[in-house]
Amino acid sequence: MRVAHLVDSLHPDGSENGLAALAGAAGAAGLELVVVAISGSGSTPLGELLRRCGATVVELGAAPWDPRSLPRAAEVLRGLDVALVHTHMPNADVLGAALGTRLRIPVVSTLHLIHDEPADRLDKVRRTAKVLARKRFVTRTIAISQLQRDWYQRVAGSGAGLVVLPDGVADPAPTPPGTVARTRARLGVGDDGLLAVSAAPMRRGKGQDMLLDAVAELPADSPWTVALTGDGPLRAWLESRVSRDDALRGRVRFTPYGDPTGMLAAADLQLHTTRTDGMPSAVVRGLAAGVPAIVTRVGGLPEIVTRETGVVVPLDVGSITAALQRLGADDALRERMGRAARERYLERFEAVGWARRLREVYDTVLAPVPA
Repeated sequence: MRVAHLVDSLHPDGSENGLAALAGAAGAAGLELVVVAISGSGSTPLGELLRRCGATVVELGAAPWDPRSLPRAAEVLRGLDVALVHTHMPNADVLGAALGTRLRIPVVSTLHLIHDEPADRLDKVRRTAKVLARKRFVTRTIAISQLQRDWYQRVAGSGAGLVVLPDGVADPAPTPPGTVARTRARLGVGDDGLLAVSAAPMRRGKGQDMLLDAVAELPADSPWTVALTGDGPLRAWLESRVSRDDALRGRVRFTPYGDPTGMLAAADLQLHTTRTDGMPSAVVRGLAAGVPAIVTRVGGLPEIVTRETGVVVPLDVGSITAALQRLGADDALRERMGRAARERYLERFEAVGWARRLREVYDTVLAPVPA
């Protein structure tokens, strides 16, 4: 089954980044992916990764909301003979609905955000229009968490055509011998030390300031070294803060931006103390690596991390510090949580299973209507 995934762009930090994992697992589910990006043109790292994973990648090079995107995309999809369109994010949702009507094929759409912040009158009108358009033109809407499903049912007034299907991530490749030891040595983690990794983007709302406050409260003899692997507009500010604080400077490391998989393989714990989030793939990668986690009770995080696989804490510095001390003092508990994390990943978030469940959604959409 050839499916066109329509995205706004191929930005490496966007929700479309998860399509690489889907492309790699698609063959096991009998799927062939076509990824159409509305904005951008030419070679991009994500585009090259998608191609290596077997996807056909097309970049239209259009500006956001450019009406010329419709005939361009229709020509592409008609030539590739796709069975349906699967959209991601608002611009793609609008264009995908129009494509479905023009090409007379079904449209599936994934919700990646929850829009429950206060809105003025114009924003409310826009949100209502989006919901009405989705109900009119989208055959099936996918929520990536139970929390998101409940939100959308509330704003739409109905759960018709709505399913819950969390995104998956690819199973990490085995770590080459010696890599873990070299990583820990580079970060200054001794034989009796412990490594906690935070892979959240360094931008507003992701809570690194609260994380640093919690780490600063650890006693001097705490075994934890904390590595921040993300990037973003707040990185320079965070680095400056650590450099000015003796307690933090001796315990916190900033690593080059890149794939956090290798860091997670070397970690004893993952930290994700964000103030707002949906279903972050970084935390799921921690499950895949068999690493327990401390996460905040926001968004879909409690649906990823359970009491068997880690600790879910309120938005409170003291609670984060206490959880670090508790897990740092109990090797057996961390090992037990790590095993459970790996099991939960394989059961719920592994990429091939995700692709097969997605194929089931597509099959129901394309099934003939009984006479």
